[in-house]
Amino acid sequence: MTLNEPTGQAAPALPALKVMLAQPRGFCAGVERAIDIVERALLKFGPPIYVRHEIVHNRHVVEDLRSRGAIFVDELAEVPDGAITVFSAHGVARVVQRAAADRNLPVIDATCPLVAKVHAEGRRYAGQGREIVLIGHAGHAEVEGTIGQIDGTVYLVQTVDDVATLTVRDPDKLAYITQTTLSVDDTRGIITALQERFPSINGPDVRDICYATQNRQEAVRHLAEQVDLILVVGSRNSSNSNRLREIGEDLGRPSYLIDDAGHLKAEWFEGITRVGVTAGASAPEVLVRGVLDGLRQFGTVEIETLPGTPEDVRFKLPAEVADV
Repeated sequence: MTLNEPTGQAAPALPALKVMLAQPRGFCAGVERAIDIVERALLKFGPPIYVRHEIVHNRHVVEDLRSRGAIFVDELAEVPDGAITVFSAHGVARVVQRAAADRNLPVIDATCPLVAKVHAEGRRYAGQGREIVLIGHAGHAEVEGTIGQIDGTVYLVQTVDDVATLTVRDPDKLAYITQTTLSVDDTRGIITALQERFPSINGPDVRDICYATQNRQEAVRHLAEQVDLILVVGSRNSSNSNRLREIGEDLGRPSYLIDDAGHLKAEWFEGITRVGVTAGASAPEVLVRGVLDGLRQFGTVEIETLPGTPEDVRFKLPAEVADV
């Protein structure tokens, strides 16, 4: 073999991938606040800091905070006496609050202010002598906390079919509230069914629906009009992330929920030229950037960020950590 003789075949050229980023995507103000609370508590008080349930539903966020000294527990009984305790963004039941007070635990409440607003609405309706219909997902931490915040009867409905079989004491003394990680579009059909079956039912203004949930879903609908495939960055226990993936599928686009770039699969991109990327409200932007880098193994990537609803909401920090 001479020095000029080729030693092998050239690698085939990678296809071109147009990657479109949804806007808005990722962290909402409630999630940013909750994570900030834990980080500030670690700085101010030092580790360990105990957090009841995952502070937000994202595996990477939880693992990062755990590595820095946060300890996540399922029950308050796992928290040692005198330990700094944080309630997660999803909120907790009153019985949990009372148990912490009975033990004189130093508590920092990271409940999202929009979730706390739903709690207040539920208590106000109950104070009027109304039974409450909660639209939400059974077993979700926010739903369990909301039910536990209201004195009186709370009925959980998840679908329009649930409304048809709902039995209440007084059809004229009802009110509904909703889980914050459901959008106006998610709840519209159920609310309509409730109003048709119980014409006297009261409920909050649609403006009380979580802005972040609605904005991210609208962004995915816009994204689906322009791409062949959608990637949703988020954890499987994230309600809003799962819903983003479902919306993509409903609009006829193959859609995948992934924790990070390590879950990308080559076969997804065969014949694909336009990829849409978004992230659930508890997924950090660093994971999105990692996915963009991961896509480069499947093609030459050109990135475009789509226009979307701007978000400038910021929530006040609790006094316990506001000075850090």
